[in-house]
Amino acid sequence: MSGLSLNHTFGWLSIARLGLVQACLGAIVVLTTSTLNRVMVVELALPALLPGALVALHYLIQVVRPRMGHGSDVGGRRTPWMIGGMAALAVGGVTSAAATVWMSSQQAAGIALAVVGFSLIGLGVSACGTSLLVLLAKRVPETRRAAAATIVWMMMIVGFAVTAGVAGKLLDPYSPQRLLAVTSCVSAIAFVVTLLALWGLERPAGDEPVTVKPADSDASAVPFRQALAQVWQDAAARRFTIFVFVSMLAYSSQDLILEPFAGSVFGYTPGQSTQLSGVQHGGVLLGMLLVAVAGSGTLGRLMVRLGMRAGSDRIGSLRSWTVGGCLASALALSGLVMAGLLAGAWPLAATVFLMGAANGAFSIAAIGSMMSLAGQGQTSREGIRMGLWGAAQAVAFGLGGIVGTGASDLARWLIGATGPAYAAVFAFEAVLFLVAAWLACSIGAARQSDPVVAEVDRSRQPGVPALSVH
Repeated sequence: MSGLSLNHTFGWLSIARLGLVQACLGAIVVLTTSTLNRVMVVELALPALLPGALVALHYLIQVVRPRMGHGSDVGGRRTPWMIGGMAALAVGGVTSAAATVWMSSQQAAGIALAVVGFSLIGLGVSACGTSLLVLLAKRVPETRRAAAATIVWMMMIVGFAVTAGVAGKLLDPYSPQRLLAVTSCVSAIAFVVTLLALWGLERPAGDEPVTVKPADSDASAVPFRQALAQVWQDAAARRFTIFVFVSMLAYSSQDLILEPFAGSVFGYTPGQSTQLSGVQHGGVLLGMLLVAVAGSGTLGRLMVRLGMRAGSDRIGSLRSWTVGGCLASALALSGLVMAGLLAGAWPLAATVFLMGAANGAFSIAAIGSMMSLAGQGQTSREGIRMGLWGAAQAVAFGLGGIVGTGASDLARWLIGATGPAYAAVFAFEAVLFLVAAWLACSIGAARQSDPVVAEVDRSRQPGVPALSVH
């Protein structure tokens, strides 16, 4: 563990402060990945491939997350990495906006500057997001982890929504000067709010000063590659990395094809397909809240009071919700397969809502499990573990759009019918979720069968229980 006194665990206010940082992160990202995307394609009449490639670049850059995590492990504190990451993100947001404005007069120079800007965005998200999750994992009690993950991610969604709404009004009527001014203001506000939210947050209980020590007794002496190799030798960490990649690939692959599917097969108008996306997000919110309540033990206690003791000990299990969410996602995607084959004879909105709820449940439960697993293993490498899983998620999201859209085009070419073509893609995604559920089931078994981990667990001091994957 770190050199900080970890007797002070985070309460709900501290969790909300970290959620505020996540909201600031989302505020800058949504402007660069959505607003700048639209300006390049519509106002500047550039190929849609350009913003798509830039967004993919910011995901690709996030393979540096393990290296960022190792840096915070060595330093022993996460706040400097969050502040530095938010600074890089803010600069990247302004740089990307300036590059977009520049493209109207100097296209090649503007694109080159946009590459720099989106690279900074990827670096900023990596540094800030990884360290934020590590701090949550180290300071939030296990019974609050599902609820903490829900709060933080819901605040990020609020950051998306508020920024999109306010910035959208301020950008009308559009001008390059307005775009640069709005982006600069959002980035500056996000950085200042981050500074205020993190002020004194990592300080131990009481008024004693923070003593900065290496996060691990040998962290500063172990090179990054060796530390990464040590983490990869842990069977549970390795399998969880694969789980994150597979599940997030399945999760993101349907994102770009759901609305086109509704329009092509069910005849939805653009407004109706946008409302369908809102139905999905409503389901995601419900799934997140269910896991938050279950993870706090409320449902289990209610079952005991009602005399339903059987299964009450597993109702809040993060692994159960992770596996169940993946299986439910596969089932909902099977419903979309039927929707593609039967077209108008299938309740599309209800299926999409259930898919959203299943996605929200598995994703929050997976984040809670990630927080539990971060501190386990041969050595305390929380930053590297979180970085490794964050990199897997980023790569999966970068590939997801390409896989989903490319597979739908290929299926249409091979099959020749739109509905069955989309059904084939949804079936492939359902299989991915089934594989993810199997991986999630086997993570606990992998940890117990790992001789290195078993030896570490036996060497723990009496009375200090190991963190559970559940």
